[in-house]
Amino acid sequence: MKGVVISGTGSGTGKTAITTGLMSRLSGKYNIQGYKVGPDFIDPMYHTAATGRPSRNLDSFVMSTRTIKNMVGYSSKDADICIVEGVRGLFEGSSGINDIGSTAEIAKMLGLPVILVVNARSLTRSAAAIVNGFMSFDKDLRIAGVIMNNVSNEQHHRKLTDAMKRYSDVRVLGMVRRDLSNTVNGTAKGLIDPKDEDIRKMNDMTGDLDLDLIMDVMSDVPDMPSSSPYAERGRQGVKAAVAMDGAFCFYYRENLECMIASGIDVTTFRPADGDMLPDADIYYLGGGYPELYADRLSGNRDFMEGIKNASYEGKAVIGESGGMLALCDRITISGRQYKMSGVLNAKAEITGKRHGPSYVIAHGSADNPFFSGITSRAHEFHHYDLTVKCGHRTGYDLSRGIGIGNGKDGLVVKNTLGTFMHQHSLSVDDWAGHLL
Repeated sequence: MKGVVISGTGSGTGKTAITTGLMSRLSGKYNIQGYKVGPDFIDPMYHTAATGRPSRNLDSFVMSTRTIKNMVGYSSKDADICIVEGVRGLFEGSSGINDIGSTAEIAKMLGLPVILVVNARSLTRSAAAIVNGFMSFDKDLRIAGVIMNNVSNEQHHRKLTDAMKRYSDVRVLGMVRRDLSNTVNGTAKGLIDPKDEDIRKMNDMTGDLDLDLIMDVMSDVPDMPSSSPYAERGRQGVKAAVAMDGAFCFYYRENLECMIASGIDVTTFRPADGDMLPDADIYYLGGGYPELYADRLSGNRDFMEGIKNASYEGKAVIGESGGMLALCDRITISGRQYKMSGVLNAKAEITGKRHGPSYVIAHGSADNPFFSGITSRAHEFHHYDLTVKCGHRTGYDLSRGIGIGNGKDGLVVKNTLGTFMHQHSLSVDDWAGHLL
């Protein structure tokens, strides 16, 4: 199997569109396994739509090296090519002084070359200077080629070509023309499942890239362990209902696979579309966009009253980020209040403040119904402020992260845990076992 990492000089270089477009074009001939570095739910949706295979997150802050290699080996068993999309710039990670959590670390960990995407808008010789700087920054990293994005016209193309030939030794694998009529609406990304039209546009924008050259710079992926990364159990006679719609759409696929591997019967339902609450032992409400569906959610009283009753009966309930909002008493959006389930004695308000995306280190408190005494690494990203009534128990003490404030995260009622953090099942041993 061949492999390559596609990274950028920073955010906004167009690496997601280029990566997805290349995946789409190559999928016509090869089985492509996609990966995304870091904590991202949206980009893997596009990879999955382009390849027909579930894309995976590789996060060295959250997962051990052994776990990452195992996940690559496990998920790419029958693939011909693996393509890893980076996060932000090539060297951005959890710290300013090391490469933990960065694309560079994943590339070195997997022994893969890097294709660097440069936003060349208004650049000519400076593009060569940028590339040379990236080439010299980490000698243990192999930048095998460059893709220039946002090339305006033939003159710009020629100047970039001349500059790169004169000042840099790295191969230019192609240039992507700026085409305002062929862009994907970034504000809509993730609000719904990627459309075929989105994938077509990304495919078209990479039409001038040389696939033979790109295949040529790929290298063989070293052998990785390919056993299941999950604790395997027989059927447990336990049912889990997972909310899966526009309001609740941010899940690590591994979390659902982990439950299934542990013998839990997993079903999905769509509360934002009016579905009633299914009968289950475990309820999992992921992150997403509940603020866009607040009226629908508030009006689905079967769901709201059902999840409240399930919590009071002591069933296991997990609400992550947006999922936690549905567990609150009410949420306020632009001055308008929407009644939620009232499981948690708290009110949420959508604000202009942005919390994250950033990493979290959380230590399970004695009151945590699932992860007491366990240290979890996760991430958070939200625009909500929470007002919590006095006396509420909390589930985590934070040594890193914002959470609900004052070094705490996770509100607890019986066996219900609502939290701002998104936890990856492979960040702790036997995640599903704790739910069981």
